[in-house]
Amino acid sequence: MKHEDVKSILLNSPEVKKEYDSLKTLYDIKREIIRLRVEQGLSQKELADKINTKQSAISRLESGEYNPSIEFLAKVANALGKELQITFQ
Repeated sequence: MKHEDVKSILLNSPEVKKEYDSLKTLYDIKREIIRLRVEQGLSQKELADKINTKQSAISRLESGEYNPSIEFLAKVANALGKELQITFQ
């Protein structure tokens, strides 16, 4: 069975779907940070050095193991040459 098949089956459950949807924003942020970092040819360590933190902090951010602060995300965005923007839609 393929990943997408399992995902489709699991998302048929309202409880699973609700939890999945609640995590979407964090996963989107994580995915974008990884994309930008890789696009710029930076390792996790190099990105960490740019914001005076440890590589393990970037690893936790990218793995989704914790909820980053807005301040931390702003530092990461800045280090990647971007500006953090938060909107409510």
